[in-house]
Amino acid sequence: MTSKAFTKTWGAEFIADGTVRFRLWATGQENVSLRLAGQTVNMDPIGDGWFDVTVTGVAPGAEYQFVLADGRAVADPASRGQLSDVNGPSLVVDPARYVWQNTGWKGRRWEEAVVYELHIGTFTPQGTFQAAMEKLPYLAELGITMIEVMPVSQFGGNRGWGYDGVLLYAPHSAYGSPDDFKAFIDTAHGFGLSVVLDIVLNHFGPEGNYLPLLSPDFFHKARMTPWGAGIAYDVDAVRQYIAQAPLYWLREFNLDGLRFDAIDQIEDDSDPHILVEIAQRIRAEITDRPIHLTTEDCRNITSLHPRNADGTAPLFTGEWNDDFHNAVHVFATGETHAYYQDFAGEPEKWLARVLAEGFAYQGEISAQSGEPRGVDSTQQPPVAFVDFIQNHDQVGNRAQGERLIALAGADRTRVLLATLLLSPHIPLLFMGEEYGETHPFLFFTDFHGELANAVREGRTREFAGHAGHEGENVPDPNDLETFRRSQLDWNTAQSEEGQRWLAFSRELLALRQTHIVPLLANAKTHTGEVVKTAPGLIAVRWAFPNGTLSMALNISEVRQPLPDLPGETLFAWPAVTNELPQNAILVRLSLGEAP
Repeated sequence: MTSKAFTKTWGAEFIADGTVRFRLWATGQENVSLRLAGQTVNMDPIGDGWFDVTVTGVAPGAEYQFVLADGRAVADPASRGQLSDVNGPSLVVDPARYVWQNTGWKGRRWEEAVVYELHIGTFTPQGTFQAAMEKLPYLAELGITMIEVMPVSQFGGNRGWGYDGVLLYAPHSAYGSPDDFKAFIDTAHGFGLSVVLDIVLNHFGPEGNYLPLLSPDFFHKARMTPWGAGIAYDVDAVRQYIAQAPLYWLREFNLDGLRFDAIDQIEDDSDPHILVEIAQRIRAEITDRPIHLTTEDCRNITSLHPRNADGTAPLFTGEWNDDFHNAVHVFATGETHAYYQDFAGEPEKWLARVLAEGFAYQGEISAQSGEPRGVDSTQQPPVAFVDFIQNHDQVGNRAQGERLIALAGADRTRVLLATLLLSPHIPLLFMGEEYGETHPFLFFTDFHGELANAVREGRTREFAGHAGHEGENVPDPNDLETFRRSQLDWNTAQSEEGQRWLAFSRELLALRQTHIVPLLANAKTHTGEVVKTAPGLIAVRWAFPNGTLSMALNISEVRQPLPDLPGETLFAWPAVTNELPQNAILVRLSLGEAP
């Protein structure tokens, strides 16, 4: 199929003052009724599985559900807000109700991005949008420029990571109302902070997902993802639902971008591919501010991240770079189980290549899969790669949720944090990393009955054979204590050690904005070069039109001779003379046209 304008919209939409059109696609139902504010009216079948009814005198916040032929009442799959959980009533939301305060916000350039990934439910003790809003001055003062919010689409239960959303248009009610989320974003803009949202378009969660009952055609009969049935993106009504969701979040909530989760599981034979269509529509329809679109994709592909002649991105802006994390992890901890086996042997060579060229695997055979993975990434500018030494996945998908500081020690972690923040790639911090948080981030859910048992048992099986795993000790995802242990401990940030970490992070972020960001606006391809690697040692150099950036780090047990790095010292920790001591990093900058 080819891209085309959609003629029908999902959900409840104000079409005049007090007049709302309710619309549902339900090919699996012969008739559907609307229950609104205690009254039930029949919906009209209008063809191709669509049901429609227009009602006058509707107030914002009115409760409604769709009633099926068997009497079952379900939430609107395109609900813009829920009264409580996924199984309860949806709310009629008036998009004009919130009055934006920072209307002059014009966004920030991509090369300025320092991303801070946070989970609303565990970022503060209260776990709400309003409570998170109170931390925004702290993030701005620290030097963060972009907040990446983990998924907030309504999911089953009150607690969860958010990747099992079922109502893709509705902010999770346990975090607050749609207006609360708007206020969070609005306030962030007032502090100069961009906000991007992580969205999941590859599957639906197990609780509260009534789409198979409403429209079995929503799902592809022959495709499965690791988390459930594959979505039939080539069906017009489905494509409408999926393609409109990103635009809805960007427009309705004035977001600055989106991160698309696990796009390797979005299989679509259409022309254009659903992801290309989404990106093209966003670029064409939102032109008043920069929109930053990033992807998570284990395939190491670059086709979704082309650059125009002026360096702008016509599709997606950047790619989450798991290769960087995985190489760092093996380099720092020596763990080589599961996907880490791809970086065993000489991890410093893999890490140096990632820093210099983008991806580690650029067509080589993966030791884990036995298949080739990746393509040449030297054609990409360094800002096409979003790097991290920790994130929700890589911490939370460990059985015990340990952070890197618990695995590699404080000194080695500091070296790696400096590597992350002073490289020309786009850095991402995971909440609490800036002050040396030691609380784990565990996998947690809020399911009940058979579903809770299935998740609990599956989590235990998942770690069988993993290093350091003791099956009977895997925390129960449904235990409230598992969630509580995953909340940030803000007392640590106020401790003497926490203050030292914060001072370290602030210094690095200030150096980045002052000295490195100016190099990135006109960064070209083929910028990086590996200078030297040895056990525990890496040295890399990047050439830009306006200067040369060089970095050397040593995490070995011995002092290492200092590689030849041009320029003046930008940062050294600890003090560096003609050798690199254990757990040390040196960064130099030479301004002027690169040779």
